[in-house]
Amino acid sequence: MDALHHHTAALIRKLESTAPLAPEEKAALLRLPLRLKTVATHQDIVRAGDSPSESCLIVAGFAYRYIVTAEGKRQILSFHISGDIPDLQSLHLDVMDHSLATLVPSHLAFIPHDDLRSLTRHHPRLGDLLWRDTLIDAAVFRQWMVGLGRRDAYGRIAHLLCELLVRLRAVELVEDHAFTLPVTQAELGDAFGLSTVHVNRVLQDLRGNGLITLQGGSLKVLDWEGLQRAGEFDPTYLHLAKKEAL
Repeated sequence: MDALHHHTAALIRKLESTAPLAPEEKAALLRLPLRLKTVATHQDIVRAGDSPSESCLIVAGFAYRYIVTAEGKRQILSFHISGDIPDLQSLHLDVMDHSLATLVPSHLAFIPHDDLRSLTRHHPRLGDLLWRDTLIDAAVFRQWMVGLGRRDAYGRIAHLLCELLVRLRAVELVEDHAFTLPVTQAELGDAFGLSTVHVNRVLQDLRGNGLITLQGGSLKVLDWEGLQRAGEFDPTYLHLAKKEAL
């Protein structure tokens, strides 16, 4: 597999986590022209107010959506992993209403909008799957809204850890219930409206209750069922094709 095919494989893994792809659909994805770029930590990929002409595929790394309020406070809206195209909506919306940035050094592939439109015209089912992907994004947002409005801090963070484990596992980035978690306590605070001190206390409680270990940016889930209960987590909203138990 050449370099471009290797980069497009991340997208294929992501789409196949929700629905099977036909050989001709995979071939069409592999033919997409890509502009490859490595972006350093905490760098904007696209900013609110931009009118991009291409969408960004995360090949490897972590990214997040965010908005900065008039008072300069950052609200993180979601986290994104390998295979995600978090600014896919820019294909149909002329102006970005939020920003997208890296959490860690990330390998990105930019796909021209014209080529994405051509792809969906010639392969309508791929258009359906990309649309499905944006609908799943919306389902994730709904769960975050429930968390912010109705779950306590312990439940919010437990739910996010469950979500990340399931999403990362779907794209083959989990081994023995462990995965890389490059999200700082400050970033968790900005995602859930919590102080860093409060986030630290919740993580200590999760560790103390034997649900997780967290060391050096690596998180391991020790008690999956317990973590699910703590976060009231039901993976149905992720609409994954494979439902096998963890």
